[in-house]
Amino acid sequence: MQAFVMKEIGQVGFMDKPVPRPGPLDAVVKTTRALICTSDSHTVKGGIGPRTNLTLGHEAVGVVHEVGDLVKDFRPGDRVLAGAITPDWGDLASQNGFPSQSGGPLGGFKFANSKDGVFAEYFHVNEADANLAKIPGDVPDEMAVYCADMLSTGFMGAEHGDIPIGGTVAVLAQGPVGLMATAGARLRGAGLVIGVEAVPARQKLARRYGADEIVDFTAGDVVEQVLDLTQGRGVDTAIEALGADATFQTAVKITKPGGTISNTGYYGEGEFVRVPRVEWGVGMADKTIATGLCPGGRLRMERLLRVLRGERLDPTHMTTHTFGFAEMERAFEVSDRKLDDVVKVLVTFP
Repeated sequence: MQAFVMKEIGQVGFMDKPVPRPGPLDAVVKTTRALICTSDSHTVKGGIGPRTNLTLGHEAVGVVHEVGDLVKDFRPGDRVLAGAITPDWGDLASQNGFPSQSGGPLGGFKFANSKDGVFAEYFHVNEADANLAKIPGDVPDEMAVYCADMLSTGFMGAEHGDIPIGGTVAVLAQGPVGLMATAGARLRGAGLVIGVEAVPARQKLARRYGADEIVDFTAGDVVEQVLDLTQGRGVDTAIEALGADATFQTAVKITKPGGTISNTGYYGEGEFVRVPRVEWGVGMADKTIATGLCPGGRLRMERLLRVLRGERLDPTHMTTHTFGFAEMERAFEVSDRKLDDVVKVLVTFP
């Protein structure tokens, strides 16, 4: 089969690989749709360390090709979604309620990390009964594929933010995860959702997904603008969706005492992320900092698919570019270099 790989740090391309085979509990899926994530760029730049000929990608849907002897609920021909995070469900971290951390910190992140990813004609899924979900017939592949990561991570930001009904929320950065955090905040019952973003196309999408107000960081100090919109109080919840030290500090500053800073961002640079001491109440302002890795697993995927099936949300408005798998090198370049006002790149497979 053809696979799109990280040949080494900074270098990508196609190569031939054997079609994977499932273990007793596993499945092999024939890929039909995939999405490119900023995390793929982090990987290629060395964010997870050196890798050689590692198949990239962690957001995909497809059709079951083969299952192991002990798989109970899936059969060849089933249309399925695999979460970007595929935990080991018997691990102690999973039993303690943190399956994304199974096997160690971020251990549930296997695709394009500890094993080959999904940018191939076929991909392998561990513990198929626990990590796959059947896609309802009325949910198209190009919509379902967003559940693998963007909905799951963005919604996690809202869920971990402890948003009170009618509460105030600021989402810092309106990339795909931030947009889904914005949508998640609205679904969780927020009364005021503030999107922080400078790019006009993303500002427009933010409003589409539920932002009541837009704060443009190029037009003035973000802290001052958010405090002005909240009568000087700050927000109940600040969701950091970029992964930058400066943005994290802003999130702390705009959160009211007793509020929550919910982090979804990936911090790929620097040795430390700083907490502004005074605005943190010198450590005593009852500001909670919540972190997490994209939740995975069958139950999570089924719930997200239900959101789509009930027409609560249409994530396909984020799809700005579509390429065939044969055009993967160009598709990756567009996503990696943020060309042509890209938000999200969809890849179709024959």
